[in-house]
Amino acid sequence: MLSCANAPQYEDPIPPHDNFKLESSVLGETRVINVWTPPNYKTSNDSLPVIYMPDGGIVMEDFPHIANTISKLVENKSIPPIILVGIENIDRRKDLSGASEVKADEAYCPLTDGAKYFRAFITDELMPEINGKYRTTEEKGIIGESLAGLFVMETFLLKPNIFDFYIAMDPSLWWNDHYLERQAKHYLERFPNQSTRLWFAGSDTEDISIHTNNLATTLETYAPESLTWTYSDEPKEKHNTIFRATKEKALIWILNGYRD
Repeated sequence: MLSCANAPQYEDPIPPHDNFKLESSVLGETRVINVWTPPNYKTSNDSLPVIYMPDGGIVMEDFPHIANTISKLVENKSIPPIILVGIENIDRRKDLSGASEVKADEAYCPLTDGAKYFRAFITDELMPEINGKYRTTEEKGIIGESLAGLFVMETFLLKPNIFDFYIAMDPSLWWNDHYLERQAKHYLERFPNQSTRLWFAGSDTEDISIHTNNLATTLETYAPESLTWTYSDEPKEKHNTIFRATKEKALIWILNGYRD
């Protein structure tokens, strides 16, 4: 399935950014972290919210793409300033997929619930490091597409208190016999009473759009009052175009007054 593969890459200019390595005892790996801050960050005393991004490497990944987009939107005052934290991949298929009981899924990703450990790395190791190195507010979110979108949606449903906002483009909800979509009602009924924002989109990819559309229907009935959400159905977009086609409106809606 295309939704478990790496997306086609573009030669985006690499913006000025910080870069450091973080030893992870949770993952047993050294992870490369890329951090973009707004141009006036170093000359101000402001604390800023943070958006975390899997697939956040410089080469063959999406950090330059999203950092440049956020930079433009901040410069245009379309969104407030925010810090972007990109997590470079080692084995994205392991890190971004939860457990699966479908043996056939093993052809695409491991069935070992690597997402559980990757999530623990973010919350227990990366977030404290970022909060120690940068001036941050308590507000934080996560953005991802395809398999990273699956990780975003799984986190939203299973551990919704981790982030204040979630952005997922073409999440690979077919994983594990579309377990997340099938169980969404169960998780939404147990959703914490905290203000949370969700923006997600589906392309023309059949094995994804059927599930994103079904999830939107479930949310229409069962979304709690504490959740503000919107679904962007994008049947004219393909799996490899939807991230770039929807990134700006997603960020503007999430960060600047929920504008379509």
